[in-house]
Amino acid sequence: MGSDAPAVSVPNAPPVLRAVEPFRLPGSAPSRAISAGCVTTLVLLWWLATCQGWVAPLFLPAPDAVLRALSDGWQGNIQGGEPLWVHLQWSAMRVFGAFALAVVTAVPVGIAMGVSHVARGLCDPPIEFYRPLPPLAYLPLIVIWFGIDETAKILLIYLACFAPMALAAKAGVRSASVEQINAALSLGATRWQLVWHVIVPAALPEIMVGLRIAIGFGWTTLVAAEMVAATVGLGQMVLNASNFLRTDVVVMGILVIGLMAWGFDWWMRWLEQRFVPWKGR
Repeated sequence: MGSDAPAVSVPNAPPVLRAVEPFRLPGSAPSRAISAGCVTTLVLLWWLATCQGWVAPLFLPAPDAVLRALSDGWQGNIQGGEPLWVHLQWSAMRVFGAFALAVVTAVPVGIAMGVSHVARGLCDPPIEFYRPLPPLAYLPLIVIWFGIDETAKILLIYLACFAPMALAAKAGVRSASVEQINAALSLGATRWQLVWHVIVPAALPEIMVGLRIAIGFGWTTLVAAEMVAATVGLGQMVLNASNFLRTDVVVMGILVIGLMAWGFDWWMRWLEQRFVPWKGR
């Protein structure tokens, strides 16, 4: 036969399948480059607004003025005479001390509320009552009861951290599936073994989110707590600087508080990836 012979089609030939990309959860792609670009853009806009005189320095100081305030503050050349690291030390002690006390009390209370209707009936009403109250609303009462020393400051931050932790732990208890609970019970697990080996691991992702939210509330409440006869602390430094219209020191203090909170949140996310690898799977 010649080369002009018709091609013979193969019947029932299997279709060619296209390769499918692995499934990824929505929003799981890395966003570090986007975050870095966003921060860089905000800093450039800040510098441009102050360099061009769009905003008066009294309302928005230039980045170099804030850096000078940071250098002066670290050396103690600001109102009060205390260096910045002393203010940072006292504020960190108050926030993280109250946060640690809230962890060892609120998480067990939240888990108890999730597994026991008695604990839920006893603890849920007071938590839901005071949770929406702003800290400044009950700050005078705390001062009357506990005075103006460190107890009042730590207690105010503790109360701000307690509610989100307890509610997150309570919600996390619901993450344990019925199959997991029945499997543990069929293997002869006691109630305490069920809570420790099934319910607590299932609730850990929600608990970690609650801890991250709570530390944000703690830093938010810091300024209110240090209004009570405080002589050192980042919140006191910001309030004192505002009285003298030192906007550069105010912005510097805000940035330091924000960086501290961001650093702790980053550390919490690292712990979450390390100790709760099953989250979202």
